[in-house]
Amino acid sequence: MQILLLSLSFNFHISYAEELLVAVASNFVAPAKELSQEFSKITTHNVRLSFGSTGKLYAQIIHGAPFQVFLAADQERPLRLVSEGFAERGSQLTYALGRIVLYCPRKRSDQQPVEVLKSNGFTRLAIANPKTAPYGRAALEVLQKLGIFENLRTSIIQGDNIAQTFQFVSTGNAELGFVSRSQVINIDPDLYSAIPADLHSPIQQDAVLLQKGLDNKAAREFLEFLKSDSAREIMQSYGYDLE
Repeated sequence: MQILLLSLSFNFHISYAEELLVAVASNFVAPAKELSQEFSKITTHNVRLSFGSTGKLYAQIIHGAPFQVFLAADQERPLRLVSEGFAERGSQLTYALGRIVLYCPRKRSDQQPVEVLKSNGFTRLAIANPKTAPYGRAALEVLQKLGIFENLRTSIIQGDNIAQTFQFVSTGNAELGFVSRSQVINIDPDLYSAIPADLHSPIQQDAVLLQKGLDNKAAREFLEFLKSDSAREIMQSYGYDLE
């Protein structure tokens, strides 16, 4: 009996783990950590996160910072990075819609945010720097639209970013402040109030693939991951709206 030995050829797709460095707006700290853990679990890629205000991260990127993906808190900076040649055209996507709230640990539960702001019953109001932080810009728009900015100008203290702004309020250095809804998602809802969306411009948070990430497979996969159902569920759990 003649035995025929058949040689079977298999094509293996070997995926090598890569390291990814992501610049993340300060309002997105908690969800970014959970998203990166989930992404690493699925792909084995290692994700390192660097947090800061959108404006300061933008400045670092154009001055050579090694970030490969940028999760901004606005659309403006990613768009500028594309037009200036620091990010890939066509890679920009809106991953979340942010909301601001007025966080006031001493607020009565029946008080509306506008009522609190107009009461003059406080000495310090914290907002993020409007020049570098989109959430700070939204807070400034609220005060201007309500016609109370000039009256409160001397009471305002600015955080470098929304994380520091939250810290000002939580430590008592300011009686109240405008923060991201994601920062108070696990706090007693009586201590903060949603700001009506018509009082400020939409906070559309965009991600973009940076030039230093063009050859990084993990960078492209991470941007695709942000569109997945699992990623969207995580973002919604932190109070973000989605398109």
